[in-house]
This record gives sequence, C-alpha cells and structure tokens, in this order.
Amino acid sequence: MSVIVVSGTGTEIGKTVVTSAIAAAAVAAGRSVAVLKPAQTGVGPDEPGDAAEAVRLAGPSVTALELARYPEPLAPDTAARRAGLPTLAPSRIAEAAAELARTHELVLVEGAGGLLVRFDEQGHTLADAARLLAAPVLVVAPAGLGTLNSTALTAEALTARGLRGLGVVVGSWPDSPDLASRCNLADLPEVSGLPLLGAVPQGSGTLPPAAFRTASPTWLAPALGGTWSADAFLTAWPA
Repeated sequence: MSVIVVSGTGTEIGKTVVTSAIAAAAVAAGRSVAVLKPAQTGVGPDEPGDAAEAVRLAGPSVTALELARYPEPLAPDTAARRAGLPTLAPSRIAEAAAELARTHELVLVEGAGGLLVRFDEQGHTLADAARLLAAPVLVVAPAGLGTLNSTALTAEALTARGLRGLGVVVGSWPDSPDLASRCNLADLPEVSGLPLLGAVPQGSGTLPPAAFRTASPTWLAPALGGTWSADAFLTAWPA
C-alpha cells in the first residue's frame, strides 16, 4: 500500500510516535517515505509540528508536509474559526497525499485527535479524506482502562463508512502495565475486529533518534514493516 491514514481513539495517545516508527521502519527497508500532517493545532508559527517530529525521529530522508496550522489546541474546524483562518477540506488532504504518493513509496497521513474530529464547516473528517484516497486506516489506541470502548467505536465508524481498518497499534505501552492494560492486549482485536499490529514502549519519543530508528521495527508487526509478534507479546505480558 502506498498511503496509510493514521488515526487515533483520542488525543495524546502516541499517534506521532507511531507514525514516526512506521516511517523509520520503512526507511530502514530502503523505502522513500513522506509524512503528511493535514492540520497542526496548538503550535506557534515558528515551532516544530508533528511532521517535523517525524523527520527528527525517523530521519532526514523523510519528506514532511503540513497543510494548515492553527495556534490553539482545538479541533481543526474550531481552531480555524477562532483564528479567522481557512478550514481544510478533505479533497485538499486527498490531493496532497496523492501527489506525495507519486514520488514516494509510502505516505503516512497523520490525523488530529480521533477519526471523526471536524476539519471544516461542513463537518468533514479524516474519514472523508481516507474515503477519497481509498486508503486503509491504522488506529492508534492507549493501553489502559477505557480503550476497548473507544477502539470499538472507532472500528464501527470505519465500517459504517465503508473504510478498511488496517489494525491497531498501542501507542504507549507502559513499563509496568496494570491488569487492565494486559487484558486489553487480548481483548482489543476481539472488540474491534482489527488485528493488533504493534506496541510502542512508553517514552520512545524521547530516545535519541538513532536509537529510535534502530528499535522501531521491533515495535511493529510485519504488516507495518517490522518484526513484532502479537503472540510473543501476549505471552510476555499475560493477564
């Protein structure tokens, strides 16, 4: 596949680090990679955004593109309206991703928050861009209590819109997981109908970039270019 849409079940759950890890694994395999961040919110005009963070972690060969930036940490539609700036239509997101796909073997489109966060006045979301691209959607989910419900809802939203869910990656796996986190490993595929495709250790985004790039494939399943095994991980962290 040339385009993967990376969404989440909410905010601050590790989407950027997961996106960076997929990019790093692809670069290590010799593939050309681009990261598209349609709407960056909550970041000043001179501050690095999520796409720049992906380049920092995955390597300078990664192409980064950001389409819109809004200063307040809000949903893109709300942030644009409050800043008096234009909103972002899903057609523009799809066009930008398709253009990048012409010159890159893998394009990662990282959303803002969850799948159904509004991008414009008409209520369009990342799901609409994924539909236009006919691209699979990777769901990034937290490890702990509450993730089963939010992941199942996201999977149902994908199905209702005729979109293909690629799988689920745990965005921040704790060093000492509690009982809920360990049980969720086995339960996430069952409640979502999506395979578990990885678990990124908590704090991975703070690793030196070279260490991050070396370790990234070990956090991701072969479907994402890595060597991680769900069965082995479940055995290592029994409920």
